[in-house]
Amino acid sequence: MTRPVTIALVGRPNVGKSTLFNRLVGKRLALVDDRPGVTRDRREGEAKLQDIEFRVIDTAGLEEAGAETLEGRMRAQTEAAIDQADLSLFIVDAKEGLAPHDEIFAELLRRRNKPVVLVANKSEARGSDAGFYDAYSLGLGEPCPISAEHGEGMSDLRDAIVEALGYEVFADDEDDSAADTAVDVELDENGEPVERYDATKPLNIAIVGRPNAGKSTLVNRFLGSDRLLTGPEAGITRDSISVEWEWRGRRIKMFDTAGLRRKARIQEKLEKLSVADALRAIKFAEVVIVVFDVTVPFEKQDLSIADLIAREGRAPVLAFNKWDLVNDRQEVLADLHEKTERLLPQLRGVRTATVSGETGEGLDRLMQGVVQAHETWNRRISTAKLNQWLERMVAHHPPPAVAGRRVNVKYMTQIKTRPPTFVMSTTRPEAITPAYQRYLINGLRDHFQLTGVPVRIHMRKPDNPYAGSRKRS
Repeated sequence: MTRPVTIALVGRPNVGKSTLFNRLVGKRLALVDDRPGVTRDRREGEAKLQDIEFRVIDTAGLEEAGAETLEGRMRAQTEAAIDQADLSLFIVDAKEGLAPHDEIFAELLRRRNKPVVLVANKSEARGSDAGFYDAYSLGLGEPCPISAEHGEGMSDLRDAIVEALGYEVFADDEDDSAADTAVDVELDENGEPVERYDATKPLNIAIVGRPNAGKSTLVNRFLGSDRLLTGPEAGITRDSISVEWEWRGRRIKMFDTAGLRRKARIQEKLEKLSVADALRAIKFAEVVIVVFDVTVPFEKQDLSIADLIAREGRAPVLAFNKWDLVNDRQEVLADLHEKTERLLPQLRGVRTATVSGETGEGLDRLMQGVVQAHETWNRRISTAKLNQWLERMVAHHPPPAVAGRRVNVKYMTQIKTRPPTFVMSTTRPEAITPAYQRYLINGLRDHFQLTGVPVRIHMRKPDNPYAGSRKRS
């Protein structure tokens, strides 16, 4: 299959790039706010515009700044997107008219000698005609008037893109090598179907943690390039940015998220949007890597994030980052293990790895932990094995009697994976105490190697076959 057409959205801050990005991908993936400079990293998505499909890149607003400043690093990310793309949509604000920066960046695009479509956004606004005609002076051809917010002018934009690149580049190719996604099923010794873990399927991972824990640096090290914006400033990442790469032949989709602070400290609307975007990434991920700053680990917010992941039912892995700054490694490692077991009992046996985003140390070990956690998260146990185990557990420690009445346990079955979830049938579900549920959950973890992932048990009263039948006289 040939590489899909890639189109970059470029322009100065607040001209509507992210609004157009959301319209092209059909989802509110990019954060949008009236404040300029919301987008910092480049975000990619699959776009469709009428009958053409392509990959679109949303970029930070182009600004003149020194290379070492945050704005300068943002500009470098945008220039990298321009070099990667087959076509740039250079967006100007027809409502406000041209600004000096527009002319500077029009020259930058001309020097790249790549196809450019000039887009005059906000053309629906009153008084936008002057700005539209001014755009001709940039020397990039006829402007294409659109309204990204209201969806006006999309047909004209489609025609301008096709004219610049040719329709043939958008022709569909049949991908005969697509992987078979059917579940590989085999039978156990009791004749029950058991799904075998498929280590070739794509894996979705989210990276979360407090601000400045080194999440983006870690992702860049995985990719082997400065794909994400990094720096000493806390809170650089705002959107949840997805990147794709391969690890040992397996496709990985990784979401870098904004740093999560305590709720009481989140004041601004923009930060609330960033946090909501990060929480959404957690819900759609399979495995969540929680990045700890090893120099100040196990802050209250770290524990809250790990607990949130457990409650969402994701498979967690803890990454203790900045390991290159640690001197007495054996002592620190022992302390980390002790605190993990003591402070995160709900994630008993959670997989951990010491890593360094700066040097790349420990990344292979971290990915091995991710795959192991994902396999455990997908594990299914046969009903026969579950009930053999349950019989022994109840015989060793029966449920506590209530008012002298014994609680009978009937059977247990697994109703779902991701995370492993079980239903236990008992005569008095309300009498099964939280302590006894923890006893069963810990037993499941130890006996069936379900350590390090959330395990859930629901209690259910068996159906009465005679309920509702008419009483005979």
